[in-house]
Amino acid sequence: MSPSLNDIWRSIVLRGANVASYKFALAESLIELANVGKTFVTIEDLSIPFSSAICRHIKDAEKQITSSTPGKFLNACMDYNQGLIDKDRLLHITTKHAFNDVIDRFHTVNRTQMPKSFYIDDRNTKNGLTLTDELLLLQEGFQFQNLPNELEARWRLVETAWELKISPHLLEVEYDDDLEFLNFNILDDKTFRRKSITSCRDALNGYQKGKCFYCLQKISIHPSSNYMAEIDHFFPHSLMKHKIGYNLDGIWNLVLSCKNCNGSSEKSSKIPMQKYLNYLTDRNNWLIYSHHPLRETIINQTGSTSEKRNAFLNTVYNESIKIFPGSKWQPETI
Repeated sequence: MSPSLNDIWRSIVLRGANVASYKFALAESLIELANVGKTFVTIEDLSIPFSSAICRHIKDAEKQITSSTPGKFLNACMDYNQGLIDKDRLLHITTKHAFNDVIDRFHTVNRTQMPKSFYIDDRNTKNGLTLTDELLLLQEGFQFQNLPNELEARWRLVETAWELKISPHLLEVEYDDDLEFLNFNILDDKTFRRKSITSCRDALNGYQKGKCFYCLQKISIHPSSNYMAEIDHFFPHSLMKHKIGYNLDGIWNLVLSCKNCNGSSEKSSKIPMQKYLNYLTDRNNWLIYSHHPLRETIINQTGSTSEKRNAFLNTVYNESIKIFPGSKWQPETI
């Protein structure tokens, strides 16, 4: 089966090892252009949303590239934010220096070219990009409302990981139930620091393809949507009262569900049936294999190999069933 346009877009944005944030800025620019129905954009016009996206992010996280030298474009963004250059100078530098690689590589993920493209590179003949029907079809779909939030979440996770410059073994990611955000907990011998990163919904939705983890009904992370996703602890948080001994606020235990599945009349404090544990194993492995910025914390929490992660989840599952016997659950619609 050929991947859908949503799958292709999410592969581009949510997968692959990142060495710079330019891909995210280009993706944000394409979303903006699609929303106004553009079918062609010059490089000069593209430089406007592209540079704006980078300048916005660089205010909070100066490191937007893994290289030790930022380069002319990122330096220009920092200079612009500090009032050292004007908008025209920023756009001139953006046009000249920002697009050397990102336009060529945008549709390549882990050295694999995506089967469909969201633009045609016409820089040599028209000095711009021709936006394809695929981008406009993507914009017309239900999932398009989720893509900006998913993009922003991945970008925030990546730049925060670069910014911290610490060993992954000193890093844990934990869910804050009050804020519904993921927090980086930074541990060392002297201090404990916490850095709030991004919405848990935004960070996870793309990896579930915008579907409820249990019943596969469509969900949304758009605040005004009737299909708003809910954050669910696969192993119920109520197990903590029984001193189960595992951090159930870890990213490894969090999934998104529809309101029906997470409501009091449905899952509540029940343990899902065994097949959903297999889904959770697959989801966690997918986060790891996709070079997700949280891959190291999932490995730290659940195991360094797929065999160890599978054994860990089965151990938690068996202990949970002993605490809540006879509580295996699945959606009524399945």
